[in-house]
Amino acid sequence: MQNGARRQRRRRPLFPRSPEPLPREDEAANEKVHLVSQPAEEHRALRGALYSVLFCASFPQPCEMNKHNVAIPSQRGSGHPDPVFPKFRIYGGLIPGVEPDLLGENIYLILFIIALRICNCFLVQTSFVPDEYWQSLEVAHHMVFNYGYLTWEWTERLRGYTYPLIFASIYKILHLLGKDSVHLLIWIPRLAQALLSAIADLRLYSLMKQLENQQVAQWVFFCQLCSWFTWYCCTRTLTNTMETVLTIIALFYYPLEGSKSMNSVKYSSLVALAFIIRPTAVIPWIPLLFRHFWQEQRKLDLILHQFLPVGFVTLSLSLIIDRIFFGQDLGSFYGSHPWHWYFSQGFPAVLGTHLPFFIHGCFLAPKRYRIFLVTVLWTLLVYSMLSHKEFRFIYPVLPFCMVFCGYSLNNLKTWKKPALSFLFLSNMLLALYTGLVHQRGTLDVMTNIQELSYNNASVSSASVLMMMPCHSTPYYSHVHYPLPMRFLQCPPDLTGKTDYLVEADMFYLNPLKWLYMEFQNDSSLPTHLIIFSVLEEEISPFLISNNYERTAVLFHTHFPESRTGSHIYVYERKLKGKLNQR
Repeated sequence: MQNGARRQRRRRPLFPRSPEPLPREDEAANEKVHLVSQPAEEHRALRGALYSVLFCASFPQPCEMNKHNVAIPSQRGSGHPDPVFPKFRIYGGLIPGVEPDLLGENIYLILFIIALRICNCFLVQTSFVPDEYWQSLEVAHHMVFNYGYLTWEWTERLRGYTYPLIFASIYKILHLLGKDSVHLLIWIPRLAQALLSAIADLRLYSLMKQLENQQVAQWVFFCQLCSWFTWYCCTRTLTNTMETVLTIIALFYYPLEGSKSMNSVKYSSLVALAFIIRPTAVIPWIPLLFRHFWQEQRKLDLILHQFLPVGFVTLSLSLIIDRIFFGQDLGSFYGSHPWHWYFSQGFPAVLGTHLPFFIHGCFLAPKRYRIFLVTVLWTLLVYSMLSHKEFRFIYPVLPFCMVFCGYSLNNLKTWKKPALSFLFLSNMLLALYTGLVHQRGTLDVMTNIQELSYNNASVSSASVLMMMPCHSTPYYSHVHYPLPMRFLQCPPDLTGKTDYLVEADMFYLNPLKWLYMEFQNDSSLPTHLIIFSVLEEEISPFLISNNYERTAVLFHTHFPESRTGSHIYVYERKLKGKLNQR
């Protein structure tokens, strides 16, 4: 009776219970030790969890849980995948009696991933592609502050305002609060994107816990977090980044075998939103939609009330709009690649050192994950049909690949720790280099322009000409001052001319001749010139004859190209009186 009364008076556990799926019978044979299932003795959960934290934090040997949910030294050796991160397993909700606090997960895990992505945001200080500014922040800045520059896609109304509207809302709030400083205009949108990426990471982790178990979910989570390309892209204001975020969250609600969160309305709505932001977002979803359609018993309702017909129509439009509407392939205007580029270069580069683990995991993963592999291959094949190819286009399928990489790590028996060290260090070195070093000059030079705008007493007479490849730098979103600026433009020809040359190409045919023809009057000369180092020698007669003096040298890259130099030079035109004083 006393024991019964004590059980009735027991307090609610500090960490309420979170259901964990039991290991499947076919997997239990391969796993030598079962994961911890829900115990009958819930009153021991808190005590076991607290003991485990203290024990595993100080014990050098891997830990495991006994039948009373208390940590003991593992008898399986360090090669077993289960106890590699004992503390993480506890905070992730493996201990029976632990209930998620927010977004279906433990609050400590949520704070960890948010903090990680915030650090991720501030450790990416380089430029990737022009679209991260010109198709988002520049448009938002123009919407709110009514000055700036819109590229040809916006003047021809070929882009939707859904994605820029997110950042325009942020800009408007800052403006109303009187906090629209240039630094906040740069960093707040990126922090917002980092938060959304953190939510997507959590959803991928939660999905794998439902489909498999805590152990597999941890390895998929680990692969996702240490991916160099994810680190490089997930905090950038790219439509591809938002497309990836929405794809992961939609996958969380997609009807997969074993999923407890399936919701056709939610996942179809998210896919539709991804399409509105970027029409090609529907490409990875076509195999998944076909699978859903094939397994759905009420097929007619699915066709009539879900987004399958919308997906097909939008895919067709997004692939043929360049050729039919404009009469030419606008993708090839920005560069073309051979058909096999994604298989021979793009996909291996994006995966990086995850590639061998991905291949290994493809042979180990259960059959129900074949749809993920089909999605990856289908996306690569479709994008291979397009002439213009970029690494970021296949970013949305990277989380699918992490599932196979996690399976590979989960099944490694020997050389596990060296493999983990290799995977982590190789990705972090590449992530830090690309995030802090490679192609940083085009962002650093905007600081010089900001100083020119806010610290120059004669700012009203200042002007800037950027003689660089088209859209090399951000624009007014990173200056936030109506300073007269000009860059070499490169809009495609919409009239069908065969001998059409954009301004940037005309300049690089003969830079010196272009300058003398463009600035025949001294009064029209800009006060500041920004160039890559490879251009300096060729235009030096113009610089000398017009009294331009180099005032800043900024590092850009260790891998210069034909029009892109290793450094960026800032030249300022000096008045003759100032030159004589010097």
